[in-house]
Amino acid sequence: MSQASNHVSWCINKAKKELQEGKKHRGIVEILPNIEKAKKHIEKAEHNFNAILYFKQGGYSDWSVSAAFYTLYHCFLAILAKHGYESRNQECTISSIQYLKENKKIAIEDRFIEALQHADNSNDTIIELREDFQYGVKKEIEDNRIEMLLEMCKELIHITKEEIYT
Repeated sequence: MSQASNHVSWCINKAKKELQEGKKHRGIVEILPNIEKAKKHIEKAEHNFNAILYFKQGGYSDWSVSAAFYTLYHCFLAILAKHGYESRNQECTISSIQYLKENKKIAIEDRFIEALQHADNSNDTIIELREDFQYGVKKEIEDNRIEMLLEMCKELIHITKEEIYT
């Protein structure tokens, strides 16, 4: 079994245990494929995409980074909903996308997955940027980095729509 497969199994078992204990799950639950929920996640991704621009124009470009992260994340949640999963855990979501890719259920470039993962030797992933700007003291991000985030988000929204609507 791959690392992603093992982690998805762990996430599913975690959620089952939490639900049995009467708690809100913080893992992954297998559900019926849900295109309507997937569409709602796309709408949220587009809403977050618009927030990137709104924050930038309003002088809050540090918040643009968080909006970009959640744009990509909601695209992933849309894909999971289509394939019969509900996730309430970022690492479980990312592992599930990797698992679907490994099993040829989706075709998505690694760079989208890697953008939401922690990297040992990089501060350039979107998750690393988000954490730097969310928990750090910087209030502005360079325009060229915001443009890179916008392009990546726009591209993943397009890919996600193709996945959901076809």
